[in-house]
Amino acid sequence: MKSGDPTSLDISQSDLHAMAYTDPLTGLGNPYRLRDKVRQLSTERAEDPAPFTVCIANLDGFKPINDLFGPEAGDEILCQVAHRLKACIPDGATVTRHGGDEFAFLLPLVFERKAAEKVGQMLKEVLSAPFDLGDRNVRLSASFGFAIYPFAGEDFSDILKSAETALYRSKRRGRGQITVYSQEIAQEMKRATQLEQALRNAIIANEVDVHFQPIVNLKDDTVVGFEALARWCDADLGYVSPATFVPLAEERGFIDALSDTLLRKAAEAAMNWPKELFLSFNLSSAQLMDPKTAFNTLAILNRVGLDPRRLEMEITETAMMTDAETAQKIVSELRGAGVRISLDDFGTGQSSLGRLRDFSFDKVKIDRAFVSRLTCDRASEHIVKAIVAMCEGLELEVVAEGIEDFSEALKLKALGCGMGQGYFYGKPADAVATLNLLSDRYRHIDAGPISA
Repeated sequence: MKSGDPTSLDISQSDLHAMAYTDPLTGLGNPYRLRDKVRQLSTERAEDPAPFTVCIANLDGFKPINDLFGPEAGDEILCQVAHRLKACIPDGATVTRHGGDEFAFLLPLVFERKAAEKVGQMLKEVLSAPFDLGDRNVRLSASFGFAIYPFAGEDFSDILKSAETALYRSKRRGRGQITVYSQEIAQEMKRATQLEQALRNAIIANEVDVHFQPIVNLKDDTVVGFEALARWCDADLGYVSPATFVPLAEERGFIDALSDTLLRKAAEAAMNWPKELFLSFNLSSAQLMDPKTAFNTLAILNRVGLDPRRLEMEITETAMMTDAETAQKIVSELRGAGVRISLDDFGTGQSSLGRLRDFSFDKVKIDRAFVSRLTCDRASEHIVKAIVAMCEGLELEVVAEGIEDFSEALKLKALGCGMGQGYFYGKPADAVATLNLLSDRYRHIDAGPISA
């Protein structure tokens, strides 16, 4: 056929149109196809706006797998995901690749929340089966955000934004979650964004504070160190719990800025303490995935002048397992500089004994869930006794968390636990109050104002 033939031109234009609306990797439609399908359906239903649903799905943990096995393996997984989704979507539905490891769906016959959740559960199960990479199998989960027209928006951009908001809430709640957009969820996410902006401003203005809880030697009740704990009281929002703002900083990607500020303040306060006292500081899961964490930590200590041997970093088993290889490297770099590593919340993870074998720790902290039941539950008593004996054999120090009364302290001493902390020994206090506490015990300490 000659190039000047009009039929040839029609075929070429058709091919170009198909390419413009197709994802080249998976063969699914792309965001442009989703947009046109949604606009067409909303136009058809404009006079009698019967509902329909848009969904966005995100693969949980895809990036670490892509980094570990390489982009070719990642592409293969995406193609297998596309194949499964295309095979299982309801009649009349459309699935597209939304970009990266996200896929989008148009579900014309899903009219309400329960039906959307049912579809989400079905898709979740389809994607939970292992993916074949030849010499290995990998498993993934997926999170879903649904938005129902016209309640979640009447034009494409609004309904898509609502689906993305629902997906973001699913990701905040953990892996494999399903969320259908509602006004309540929108308000919740709006509050989170307002909180985020306030926290970012507080970090810049140096308004996030550090309080210190004493850690004592249970043999003689002497203070041996302090755990640094984040505190924030906003002029408009009032007191905000660290259980709220620390995870928010992780989710929104500025935990490093928050942690650096807190570590600097904590290290500056510790410079005023007797040199035999240590500072305990918590590392987040996000920091244990960042190869620069050890360098940043040691740089702050160097600027402040705090001996790394006076610092203990607390990490949880859950945080370690997000990216175990990077976490191991960070731990090794910190320990090489003299920083001690403590395993926090011991006994609450799924394979704590394995972590003790695979990682190098200096200390184990017994979770307060066991300590709080120590005097009334024989099982908890035996667990604590076993942990203490095991750590003694492994030459690890032990700290019991959440000691609230004399009877718990007495029982822990009888079981041979070396150290403890909790309200019985002291509530978290700011830097000045902490220095006043120490001045009662060490006469050479000046309890005047300290740098913060």
